[in-house]
Amino acid sequence: MLGLGRPKQASAKIATPRAAQAGRHSVRMLLSGPAGGLRGAQFIGELAGRERLLTFDMGGTSTDVALIDGEVQLTGEGEIAGYPVGVPMVDMHTIGAGGGSIATVDAGGMLQVGPESAGADPGPACYGRGGSRVTVTDANLVLGRLQPDAFLGGNMSLDLAAATVVVDELAAGLKLTREEAAAGVIHLANEHMARALRVISVERGVDPRELTLTSFGGAGGLHVCALAEALGMDEALVPRHGGVLSALGMLAAPRGRQLSQTVTGLLHAIDVAMLDQHFDVLLSQGRSELLAEGVDESLIEAQRSVDLRYQGQSYTLNVPWCGMHESKASFHALHAQRYGHSLGMEVELVNVRVGVRGGASRVELQPLGEGDVEPFAHRPLYGVAEPVACYQRDALAAGSELSGPALITETVSTTWLAPGWHCRVDGYGNLLLRFV
Repeated sequence: MLGLGRPKQASAKIATPRAAQAGRHSVRMLLSGPAGGLRGAQFIGELAGRERLLTFDMGGTSTDVALIDGEVQLTGEGEIAGYPVGVPMVDMHTIGAGGGSIATVDAGGMLQVGPESAGADPGPACYGRGGSRVTVTDANLVLGRLQPDAFLGGNMSLDLAAATVVVDELAAGLKLTREEAAAGVIHLANEHMARALRVISVERGVDPRELTLTSFGGAGGLHVCALAEALGMDEALVPRHGGVLSALGMLAAPRGRQLSQTVTGLLHAIDVAMLDQHFDVLLSQGRSELLAEGVDESLIEAQRSVDLRYQGQSYTLNVPWCGMHESKASFHALHAQRYGHSLGMEVELVNVRVGVRGGASRVELQPLGEGDVEPFAHRPLYGVAEPVACYQRDALAAGSELSGPALITETVSTTWLAPGWHCRVDGYGNLLLRFV
C-alpha cells in the first residue's frame, strides 16, 4: 500500500522489541502516532532535498503542527490533556481543527469552526451516517474540492445532497449564499491552522518563509496552498501517501533512546569531569539497551545536550553540549532568537541529556517511472471560471508538471493545487509545490 521497496538486508542478530519492554516504558509511547508522522515527513524531506520543514498533520478532529530543522525537535515540557509530562516527546502544537470540525453560528451571529468535531460517528453529513451539522469536509465537498465519486479511491461515494442541506441551513443563519458560507468555513479553518503554524515558527523567532510547508494527514492536501500563502511561503511538499505518513514514519525511524539526568548548578561552577561522568553513564545505558535489541554497535550514534536557563527562570532551553563556553554562547543566541533578547545574568544548568540511535533508516521507497499524464476529468469548482482538471495521483509519473488550478486525488487524501501554484512530481511520487 505504501509503495515501499524491500528493506535493506537486516543483520540476522536484530531482535524484535518485546511488548513487555514497551509496557515498562509506556509513558514514552505518548504522541507516538504524531511522532511517526514527523519522522515520515523528515524522511520524505531528506529524499526531496528539503531538511527545514514546517509541518501540519490535519486529520479528522485535530491538526498537529511542528518544526523540523534537520531533526525532529523534542521537548521535556509537554502536556497531554492539560497534564504536564516530564519525559522527552516530540515538540508540537495541537489545535481542534480537522476535517470533522463543526461550523456553527454563535449568539452574536458570527461563524465559528471547531473545536467540536463530528468524529468518526456520525462524521460529516456527506458520509451519510446521520451527521446533521456542517463540517470542514462538507464545505470542501460543496465547493467542489472533494469529488463525490473519487473519495477513498472511489470506494466510498460522498453524499453531496446531504452536505448541501446542512450548508444551506448554515448559510441561512449567516445570510449568505451556499458557496459563500462554505468558503467562510474553509477560510476560518485555515486561519486557525495558520495561527498554530505561527506559534511554532514566528513566535519562536523562525521565519516560515525560509521553510518548506509540508502537509500530511487525510485532509492536509486540501489546505496546503492557502496556508502557505497566509504565511508568505512559496514552497510546499505533499508526501506520497500523506494520509498514512505516520505508518511510513514508524518504519523509517531508527531505534533510539532519549535519556536524561538532573544536574543543577551555575554553569561556570560545574565540574566538567563530573559532567562527563553523567554523560558516560547515560550513554552506556542507552547503548546497552540498543545492543539488547540487536542494533550493530558500529551503527550507534550519540548526541549530548544540556538544558540551560538564566538563574531564576522557570523554563529551560536545550542546546548541544560542546563545552562550557560554546554551549553557553549557544544558549544566549537561542534565547535571543526565541524571545528577542539575551541577558547578562548567570546561566544555570538543569539537566544533561544523551540521545542515542541505531543508524540510518533501512526503508527504501520504490521510484516512479516516467510518462505522460492526462486528467481523468474536468469538474466545476467554486471561484474558478473554467472546469478544473482532475488527476489520479497514482497515475502521475516522475517529472510530471501540473499548473493550478487542479485537483489531485488519491485513496487516502486529495490535494487542491490552487491558482498560481505549480506542481512537480519527484522521483518518488512526492508533490513539490511552488507559488509562481
